[in-house]
Amino acid sequence: MNIVLFDEESVWRNLLPLTFTRPISKIRIGILSIDEKWKQHFKKADISYLSQPHLSGIFPAKLADTNYFINGSVVPNGSVPQQVKNLKQNEGLAYKGVLIAFNGSEAALRAFNISKTIEATGEIMFVKNVYDIFKNNGECIKADFDLITKGRKSKMLGKTVTVIGNRKLVFVEQGASINASILNTIGGPIYIGKDAEVMEGCMVRGPFALGEHSALKMGAKIYGPTTIGLHSKVGGEVNNSVIFGYSNKAHDGFLGNSVVAEWCNLGADTNNSNLKNNYGNVKLYNYLQQKPIDTGLQFCGLIMGDYSKTGINTMLNTGTVIGVAANIYGAGFPPTHIPSFSWGGAAGFETYQLEKLFETSEKVFERRGLMFGEKEKKMLNAIFDLSVRRI
Repeated sequence: MNIVLFDEESVWRNLLPLTFTRPISKIRIGILSIDEKWKQHFKKADISYLSQPHLSGIFPAKLADTNYFINGSVVPNGSVPQQVKNLKQNEGLAYKGVLIAFNGSEAALRAFNISKTIEATGEIMFVKNVYDIFKNNGECIKADFDLITKGRKSKMLGKTVTVIGNRKLVFVEQGASINASILNTIGGPIYIGKDAEVMEGCMVRGPFALGEHSALKMGAKIYGPTTIGLHSKVGGEVNNSVIFGYSNKAHDGFLGNSVVAEWCNLGADTNNSNLKNNYGNVKLYNYLQQKPIDTGLQFCGLIMGDYSKTGINTMLNTGTVIGVAANIYGAGFPPTHIPSFSWGGAAGFETYQLEKLFETSEKVFERRGLMFGEKEKKMLNAIFDLSVRRI
């Protein structure tokens, strides 16, 4: 079976800056990213992506005569995967006017040559707004936990670990270690990935997921629903947030109701506000509408694109959106919308030059045994064109 996860243009833009550097289905929500969830349901399938041209070098589409095209913003919970599997040739699956999946050729999809459209049953979860990620993270952690631990046994917990609630809701992969910490599963399950580490004195409330090779630093305080992806180090206080992976918040400071993408670093004592002083709804800058929009949420903190960083003691206001490859530092609150490739803070910004970004990224990738290559440079050059040269 050949699966192609496609992006709707308007939704992709609505999810910026997180989707500048990835197709929608590469967004992590719950324990797994959306494409990893589909892979769990279609284990023998080949999965590729149909997204923006500048992403095709890293995320190419692999098309066959017949494909299962699946909307990349659809989270495959409940009966959705089975409904997709049941599609016959040239049949489509839709939900309230939105195409979820189509079984056929690329030409037929682009011409919308669908012989029969079936209305999906049950509730369908979409990721259409950046805040959907932390808002729906708890439900997705629980679904992923059931999906990937079914029929498997957890590694035994050590005697120094205290569990409040149901011990069966703690799953620890092989190679992971937990020492002298408190795990509370009353609110939901706790998943600790392969070779991850929970250091001494951590206090964790589920739902919570810690990815492979990631670490909770000593004394970390984690309120669920929170996800920390692969190869990340996190300390301090975190509440209802998602870190995609390969990013660090290694020191004290607060992160709440937030999404942090990959290759980011939050300097020591970086703090974000997630609640306005007047307890009103939070507005977020929206790239599709090119203005702040009302989220309808009382709690909403930081949205940070890939390759961005904050200096020590950085203060971020409620509803701050930071683009790709921004560097924020200095005293005072910077603006709530910081465009990509911005270097500075409350006192003002200049453009972060690509040569400096590439030099730093090569070192950061090398630290994790990876290579920052020409494909990454080409993609970031294209994002620079979209974000800076066209302004």
